[in-house]
Amino acid sequence: MKPLTGLKVLELARILAGPWAGQMLADLGADVIKVERRGAGDDTRGWGPPFVEGADGEKLGAAYYHSCNRGKRSITADFEDAADMDRIRALAADADIVIENFKTGGLKRYGLDYASLRAINPRLIYCSITGFGQTGPYAARAGYDYLIQAMGGMMSITGIDEPTRTGVAIADLFTGVYAGGAILAAVHRRHETGEGAWIDMALLDVQTSVLANQAMNYFVSGQPPELTGNAHPNLVPYQPFETSDGRVIVAVGNDGQFARFVAILGLPQLAQDPDYRTNAERIRNRDRLIALLSEATRRMTRDDLLAALEREGVPGGPINDIAQAFADPQVRARGMQVSLEAPHIAGGTLTQVRGPIVIDGEAMFADKAPPALGADEANWRWR
Repeated sequence: MKPLTGLKVLELARILAGPWAGQMLADLGADVIKVERRGAGDDTRGWGPPFVEGADGEKLGAAYYHSCNRGKRSITADFEDAADMDRIRALAADADIVIENFKTGGLKRYGLDYASLRAINPRLIYCSITGFGQTGPYAARAGYDYLIQAMGGMMSITGIDEPTRTGVAIADLFTGVYAGGAILAAVHRRHETGEGAWIDMALLDVQTSVLANQAMNYFVSGQPPELTGNAHPNLVPYQPFETSDGRVIVAVGNDGQFARFVAILGLPQLAQDPDYRTNAERIRNRDRLIALLSEATRRMTRDDLLAALEREGVPGGPINDIAQAFADPQVRARGMQVSLEAPHIAGGTLTQVRGPIVIDGEAMFADKAPPALGADEANWRWR
């Protein structure tokens, strides 16, 4: 029995943030029924190539879709069809949780908004995910991750020569994780009150909240942080260094690690130099110090430097591509790449990244591959 076994989740969400939250709940044992547009399905089914090939050679949707819909059942609906809306309301009447990411107020015309569903299910926990939230001057706008990264300040601190988005949709993913946490908090409260809740999750709220130390740097200094490239605004040295045959990340987090690092480089005197002895002094003299360190690392090979860092307990590592990341011994030991049985998919299995949650030694991930569109039309009721 997984922790959320017995919880019923109705997912009226598409793209990434809502489905990511739904997949997290499915990994933890919830029964998740995903409602997709009849004929087309979730938008991300078309976000390819690459596409997952079905056992009969048909396309089952893009790899993107399969990254965030594990462990769910799929039914389809036409939102202009009264019978379909009745079926969704019947599911909501007995659901524990609804996750939706329609525009603010977009589900009211179908009788699927929070007020309408609460009237038939007062215990319902209803999570609305939008770009900008249920209130404020931008509430009616659509919001996509790229736009949110730009508006929320993330791009202004990411990149080297120009503001750059992150390589994955960080605002969507963080929103999905925060939504999962908020949903479980509401479930916990419901044990005491018997009442459901309406959760208002906004991508822009999440993006600004995860500015974290960079936001505090601004609040304290009054100066908006700028692009720092691969360097760290609050730690030195904490960046890539060139060796004779490649790059190595060095992540010095305290003065003791700095002393061991410079000893590796044959520069032990720097640890006692008043210009570099403390992190605050290293930040003040960043350019001069990095030049000295870089000159020394270029005389070492990549593997020799990595071995020395490991031996001396200085945090460091290679810059892996995704294939190298999944081949890494630690990633393999943790079982982050899993193979799910999938009779409807060519080859009968689907390789996926497992969820990162481990409870009492058991990795929490749903062992059911993402569904084909409408695969559960005949099995649409709650278990």
